[in-house]
Amino acid sequence: MTALTYSDVLTQVANLVPTNTTDSNLLTVFPQAINDAELRLYRDLDLLNTQATGTAILSLSSRSFALPSMNGTFVVLDELNVITPAGTAPDAGTRNPLAPATKELLDMLWPSSNGSTVPTYFARLTDGTALLGPWPDLAYIIEAVGTVRPDSLSAANTTTLLSTYFPDLLIAALMVFISAYMRDFSSASDDPQAGTNWQNHYQALLQGATVEEARKKFRAEGWSPAQPSKIATPPRS
Repeated sequence: MTALTYSDVLTQVANLVPTNTTDSNLLTVFPQAINDAELRLYRDLDLLNTQATGTAILSLSSRSFALPSMNGTFVVLDELNVITPAGTAPDAGTRNPLAPATKELLDMLWPSSNGSTVPTYFARLTDGTALLGPWPDLAYIIEAVGTVRPDSLSAANTTTLLSTYFPDLLIAALMVFISAYMRDFSSASDDPQAGTNWQNHYQALLQGATVEEARKKFRAEGWSPAQPSKIATPPRS
């Protein structure tokens, strides 16, 4: 496997179009093509390496807190852990996992700071804010674990998770977008099926990558890291 840099990706796409890397039309659409391809891949694959952890400090008698963002904005929250005793770092204290709930439940059970103690529930209010119940009685450290969006590939950020470990899928996803964009120039002379062909190629590559990602998480056959077998009946467990 050969990792690709931003320059490599631009060159490969230009060769496949075909055009050159200084083509003003390609350079204009390329950032949007990267954005489209990356978001598609991150959503389709749910990559293990997009998991991140961050910490924040809760405010005394305030049920609202901003999710940590030092390692990226959380798209999906898998865990929230309140660390006891108050002021203790996660690995030096005790993790108290919070259970997800609705804002309405928190409003009903803990409408005020009366009875403040170690929180046991949380509700996500916005992409960057969560609510807790009961309200914290001390300035506890809270640990968030979940899925983040890595920085996009660019001239300034020359390599990413996708360009390093999934270069084939990245190129295919880019060409789906680029091919659709190019059809606007001349549907009479261009190949109207190019976007469809790249889409089919992308889907074929995605199947293998999805299985491999499931194996990393022990979510493959029989909840194991084993490659699914075409001939084992019943499936391994």
